[in-house]
Amino acid sequence: MEKTKGKIKYLGELLRNKEISCQELTTKYLESINQDNGKLNAYVSVTEQEALDTAKAVDKKIASGEELSPLEGIPMTLKDNISTKDIETTCCSKILQGYVPIYNATVWDLLKSQNAVLLGKTNMDEFAMGSSCETSCFGGANNPHNLAHVAGGSSGGVASAVGGNIAAYGLGSDTGGSIRQPASFCGLVGLKPTYGAVSRYGLIAYASSLDQIGPITSTVEDAALVFDAISKKDPMDSTSQGGAEPTLAKLNQDIKGLKIGVAKEYFEGVRDDVKKALEQSIKTYVSLGAQIVYFDLPVLKYALPVYYILACAEASSNLGRYDSIRYGYRTDENYHSIHEMICKTRSEGFGKEVQRRILLGTYVLSSGYYDAYYKKAQRLRGAVVKAFQNAFQSCDVILTPTVPMTAFEQGFSSKDQIETYQTDICTVPINIAGLPAISIPCGFDSKGLPIGMQLIGNTFCESTILNAAYQFENACANQIYKNVDLGVKL
Repeated sequence: MEKTKGKIKYLGELLRNKEISCQELTTKYLESINQDNGKLNAYVSVTEQEALDTAKAVDKKIASGEELSPLEGIPMTLKDNISTKDIETTCCSKILQGYVPIYNATVWDLLKSQNAVLLGKTNMDEFAMGSSCETSCFGGANNPHNLAHVAGGSSGGVASAVGGNIAAYGLGSDTGGSIRQPASFCGLVGLKPTYGAVSRYGLIAYASSLDQIGPITSTVEDAALVFDAISKKDPMDSTSQGGAEPTLAKLNQDIKGLKIGVAKEYFEGVRDDVKKALEQSIKTYVSLGAQIVYFDLPVLKYALPVYYILACAEASSNLGRYDSIRYGYRTDENYHSIHEMICKTRSEGFGKEVQRRILLGTYVLSSGYYDAYYKKAQRLRGAVVKAFQNAFQSCDVILTPTVPMTAFEQGFSSKDQIETYQTDICTVPINIAGLPAISIPCGFDSKGLPIGMQLIGNTFCESTILNAAYQFENACANQIYKNVDLGVKL
């Protein structure tokens, strides 16, 4: 079986073998950003000097014969809701323009300690609220497979950068599918870890009980490398537990006898070409010796309303801190009281989608509606958690589509808001239950746009889903892996 080439390991070997210096490699990426970001709109800020300074430090280590860590010297990017000390972090919202954090997110501290080369901060839906990246105040990121289509959301900038070969990998955040959906749309690997496996300290919150940071990469091996680096227990995050075990060493295990669950409810309303690609993927797993277990998951129909009630309620609370008094944008209009200043600032500073979700969240938490909506959603969340617990008694992994469709055209979300929300139907149950899930490419539609497959695991079973994804990736290596053009031969 042909094995896919991990981009991170490959670039690391080039550096260690002195076939290219880190400064040369970094310069190539910066030149590619300068050339291609105008059409991709993946980056909202480029940290050229930071990147070159780190590259210079890596070259000194190589020259002195010091051993490099796995991610050392590899050019990468961060979603613009991950705090970076002395580097503007805006959540792609007018209300946070000019905000420069005084501390680093834990994930960035972990990567920075390995001399990861930060190329810049990438585009996203405003405050991670959206499925297309089009709610960004900078305009949306474009799909590298077809610029007329969206990169997905909310981590669309990371997916556009990695898919467009202007970053080797990136970190995004996933509240209801915001890593997996853009990974699916852009033909990449997107890992949403178990809730608590990766520290949220320094992640600007959308919905705190759902948010999780994870990698978007070109291959499964790359995802495992990055996950192992960032899944550390953090005393700064009370929900942090760290990863259960390193995953990279467990990637090449036989999956004969692996029980893969398939729930019919996950395939309802899925477009025919997506369903066909998933059916072929199931056949591939059977050929690899896996057992397919069919089961029912009727609670899935409650997942989307539960998610939007809980996420918006938490957003209403979390975004209450943006009052223009301490930091961020402040209205230029005249006002006669602090209350009026805050109202005008928020009306001007928050985009329409963010305002919509804040209002919905405030409504479901208000007197007279709390029991009818929020409390009921919390009870149904428990039912979703229990349903997945029961499912994992009969299977090791659950296979589903990542998204019921491929990347939609630019502007689609503004025409059909409801259908845009429904693109999250396959991903939001995982955040509700706090489970790990990975999206990997499994085919293409008639326009050449990628189709994504999602593998769901039990809590802290990242190694299981990564290995299952790795075996599939190798079985389909010629279809789903594309080399990056770095100006050097692979």
